[in-house]
Amino acid sequence: MTRVLVIEDDAAIARALSVNLRERRYEARTTATGRDGLVLAGQFCADAVMLGLDLPDMSGFDVITGLRGWSTVPIIAISQRSDELGKISVLDAGADDYVTKPFGMGELLARLRALLRRSLRPDEAPIVVTDDFTIDLAARRVTTETSDVHLTLTEWRLVEVLVRNAGKVVTQKALLQEVWGPNYGTETQYLRIYLKQIRSKLEPIPGRPRYFLTHRGLGLRFNNDDARPRSGGPAQEARVESWHSITTSSAVAIP
Repeated sequence: MTRVLVIEDDAAIARALSVNLRERRYEARTTATGRDGLVLAGQFCADAVMLGLDLPDMSGFDVITGLRGWSTVPIIAISQRSDELGKISVLDAGADDYVTKPFGMGELLARLRALLRRSLRPDEAPIVVTDDFTIDLAARRVTTETSDVHLTLTEWRLVEVLVRNAGKVVTQKALLQEVWGPNYGTETQYLRIYLKQIRSKLEPIPGRPRYFLTHRGLGLRFNNDDARPRSGGPAQEARVESWHSITTSSAVAIP
């Protein structure tokens, strides 16, 4: 289930968005303040953010800046301002789309679907095939020749970040902030615990990793030397909201 974070202090609008998102099988979380929104964006691992710009505690621009400091999550800004300069300033700040109040729910959800489709960059292969497993980034699914591999939400997020940066060393701090949120950066024990769990599920010999490699003092890398990228085909977009292989449980409680 695709996760959408709604940051909006207008209770009626937040409630309407939440109801409509859940009716369409999105997982929705709402908050009325920018500070809580920045925290939830990391903890909730949001796939998209709907952001009201007129918040009681901080500017919507500051929320966008805070998110863009560590995340590329798609952001739809929602505001009563309809002037062109206002829209340009919001988009230049880092928002991906802009909707003016009052808005049609159908149009807003269509814009959300469009952003989610584009969130997988064109230069990224939606499906990565290795000798031991296949990772479908759009469907958020990991499979072997015989079965699905069930990853927890946090395990998937860690795998996803590494695979999207295949061949590159991702620093421990970058991983922690991308998976757990901007307030994390030194809790390296989380990475050790989850990396061990991922290796036990995906590595042919967990003690001698082939795919998920540690570079001591630097970070982690997904080894794609033997991986074969493959296009998802016409059915790919139809599966973008699917969560077949990911559970919402987590083996370790994250504070």
